[in-house]
This record gives sequence, structure tokens and C-alpha cells, in this order.
Amino acid sequence: MDISGTTVLVTGANGGLGRNFVEQALARGASRVYATARRPRQWEDARVVPLALDVTDEASVAAAVAAAPDVDIVINNAGVGGASSLLASSVEDVERVFATNVFGALRVAKAFAPVLASRGGGALVDVHSVLSWLAIAGGYSASKAALWSLTNSLRVELAPQGTLVVGAHLGYTDTPMIADVDAEKNDPAEVVASIWDAVAADEDEALADQVSRDVRAALSGPVRSLYPQLLAN
Repeated sequence: MDISGTTVLVTGANGGLGRNFVEQALARGASRVYATARRPRQWEDARVVPLALDVTDEASVAAAVAAAPDVDIVINNAGVGGASSLLASSVEDVERVFATNVFGALRVAKAFAPVLASRGGGALVDVHSVLSWLAIAGGYSASKAALWSLTNSLRVELAPQGTLVVGAHLGYTDTPMIADVDAEKNDPAEVVASIWDAVAADEDEALADQVSRDVRAALSGPVRSLYPQLLAN
């Protein structure tokens, strides 16, 4: 896929990954980028169009489609944390995480699918996590696993209209969402560059770091091999 000259829409554009998606799209030649967020910020580059978007609200998504009818690439990046333990979290908190990470992403994909079709197919990028495959973060892991499954289904359903669907996986990355996590973290610029590389190469998946590649490879083995705490029992 040639990114040069395209129009890109990024959800969750105010965050660490989102900002890099916007800036790197422009660096790769995108002619316009809709930078969306619940409370969009202002950008100095005239090619960036700030756009209000709450992915959990049907009317807000519909308004975004009306305001951005020329989109070639949709980056489903908006996400929230929380519900790190299923037993310790309320069902309502788990539902809140799913509302954004799963149903919000699906709502955006469904709404913009006709736009992408009208533009010749384009691309949809869903930002997952290595936690799509590792159930160590309770409701958050479950939400990313659900999004991974939705992405796989959307890839099949959008194939007839020529839409490339890319699922992006990454480990801990230095963004505000995990600022309090004490662990080695990826550079968000490097992660986003690897995802854009996958889009340009028409790849179905972007494994943005070594931990994602290692866990992806381990999925063919026994489930317990991914969880040392289970092997001890």
C-alpha cells in the first residue's frame, strides 16, 4: 500500500502512539490526517485536521464519518486501561474497558468501511497488544483478545472490497497509559514505524517488538508454557 498522497484518520491521536501515527503518516507523504480524540488538541501542521470523536458514542462516530468522507486509512488506536483483575474488578469496569477497546473499535470499523470501499479499499489498522495472547491483565487482556478476534473476522469480511486489515501487536511501550509501570518499555516512535512498515508491505500483522514475536511463536505450544505460575502447580 502506497501511503503517499493518502488521507489518514487516527483515533486516540492525543496519546503517545497516536501522536506518532499522525506525525509519521505525514512524514511518509500523507496529504491529510484527521487527528481524532474526545477533546482534540491543536496541531501546528495545516495538513492535520483535529476532529472530535468518542468511539463509544454512535452519533459521534457518525459525525466523524460525515466530516471525513475522504479517508483511505483508518488507524483504530483509541484505547483505555483498567480491569486488570477480573475477580477484583466490577463487571461494570470490565464493560467500560470493552466499550472502548472492543466495541468502540468495531463501531469505527463498521462506520468507515463504506468510506474505504469508495476510495478503492484502503486499509484498517487495529492496535492490539501482546496481551491479546497473554492473559495476565484480566479484563484488559480479554478486551485485546476480543479485538484480535474481531480484526481477524473483519479481515475476511472486508477482503471483497479490497481493504487491507492489519492487526498490530506490541509489548510495554512508553506512553501515558502505562507511565506508572516499572518495566522496560519500547520507544513509541519505533513501534509506530514498524506498524507503518507493515501497512506499506501489505502485511496482515505487525509484530512491533521482540516480545510480540516471541509470544506469537509460542502460541503453537501448550497454554501452560506461557504462564510460569501455572507450571509451578
